[in-house]
Amino acid sequence: MASDYSSTPITVDTVNPKVLKCEYAVRGEIVTLAQKLQQDLKDNPGSHPFDEILYCNIGNPQSLAQQPITFFREVLALCDHPSILDKSETQGLFSADAIERAFQILDQIPGRATGAYSHSQGIKGLRDTIASGIEARDGFPADPNDLFLTDGASPAVHMMMQLLIRSENDGILCPIPQYPLYSASIALHGGTLVPYYLDEQTGWGLEISELENQLKTAKSKGIDVRALVVINPGNPTGQVLGEANQREIVEFCKREGLVLLADEVYQENVYVPDKKFHSFKKITRSMGYGEKDISLVSFQSVSKGFYGECGKRGGYMEITGFSPEVREQIYKLASVNLCSNISGQILASLIMSSPKVGDESYESFSAEKEAILSSLARRAKTLEDALNSLEGVTCNRAEGAMYLFPCINLPDKAIKAAEAAKTAPDAFYAKHLLNATGIVVVPGSGFRQVPGTWHFRCTILPQEEKIPAIVTRLTEFHKKFMDVFEDRSAGIVCYRDEKGEIICEGYDEGPRFCQQSPSFSCSSRLTLMSIGWVSLGSQLAG
Repeated sequence: MASDYSSTPITVDTVNPKVLKCEYAVRGEIVTLAQKLQQDLKDNPGSHPFDEILYCNIGNPQSLAQQPITFFREVLALCDHPSILDKSETQGLFSADAIERAFQILDQIPGRATGAYSHSQGIKGLRDTIASGIEARDGFPADPNDLFLTDGASPAVHMMMQLLIRSENDGILCPIPQYPLYSASIALHGGTLVPYYLDEQTGWGLEISELENQLKTAKSKGIDVRALVVINPGNPTGQVLGEANQREIVEFCKREGLVLLADEVYQENVYVPDKKFHSFKKITRSMGYGEKDISLVSFQSVSKGFYGECGKRGGYMEITGFSPEVREQIYKLASVNLCSNISGQILASLIMSSPKVGDESYESFSAEKEAILSSLARRAKTLEDALNSLEGVTCNRAEGAMYLFPCINLPDKAIKAAEAAKTAPDAFYAKHLLNATGIVVVPGSGFRQVPGTWHFRCTILPQEEKIPAIVTRLTEFHKKFMDVFEDRSAGIVCYRDEKGEIICEGYDEGPRFCQQSPSFSCSSRLTLMSIGWVSLGSQLAG
């Protein structure tokens, strides 16, 4: 019997309502179920019709066996244990340029200690290095005083939302589909998300007319729109913006007096030859706009790209076009958190200052980078082609980032079953997919989408040798799913009604079959997953 916590000082009814409103689908209900199934497989091998859980839900490369970049890890190891720098064996274990870089970095750290606090914006020498890297990338000057080093890009986004949002009357224009960090952070800080819809028919294009319409609608509701979020390359949509489109976006922000929040954490992840990443900093400067012409915040992270150092929590934001008085407030927000972790700061400097021609590590570094990016491109194309071969599924080209976001045209019967189970149709599909195959995807409803359309997000990160198995499992599952819900084969759909009673449709003997089948127990399985379905008497999900 569950304990009664009604007398405790805090209950769900007294929790901050902004926290209750906040949702983060990438680690939501589907992932919780996947973790339960993974434990089932560990405790009872063979208990499910698959032997492993394939996590295609989150951009976490090293959890899926991507190896870290050797040069980066050598430098980190030497910085964290500097006493080995003077040992003779070190020369044989580490590359000469990694040793040299570690000495340089340690000289920039007060006390030469990675366990000490740093300046709240980040170590000055590391910010100098990052600024030089930005200059080399863009061809325009960068000021280290514009940089705030953070524990990944997410805290930087939260800092800007804290700065910009005063009340629910303040709005932030966000792309739909969107990365749930934005809807969550806007909710937590008490603002209003103002959606603008990307055009799926044009490869998730960003139309200025859509921005103008949504801005006008928001203003008519009394919403003061303060900023525009642009994710390039896109998450979850994988598109790469063209330079002409970026110029239109800059002009829109300047004309409307909006802060441009440029999420550029996937800038290294571009897979098609006809697209190239251009930072919004480069675009604004190439248009002749300077410091006082437009307010721009650019986010970068060590978690993505070809490095995939998610757990190291490193990143930064570059802020331009803010007055000294506003900068003081941003610095105050950074100071509240004291500083970001030093390993993450070091990595942020390394990704913007990789080995150059002539360095001992250059060839191995270049080979590792090329191997990762070319493999990601192949995986993206294979999954894209597989998805487009499925009945009722369309998937735009994977131009960049780490995800595919296919549209699923679900049968009416599946939609009705989902409604009866009080779940979104794409979540209904994702649960069945997980229970039948062990593949974890994120329902498109967690990213928001055009009403009446259904999607899911799938990463391209599983090991390349596992991609064929994913394609096979997905293809077989999808065919069976469509056959049952299009009434092309005998089948049964079970769900709980509003009273909690099990309802089974399909076979006349559905309820009796469902209760008697040793591989599908209504009482236990449906409690776990709310829904279940069986085709031709064999367990496909449940």
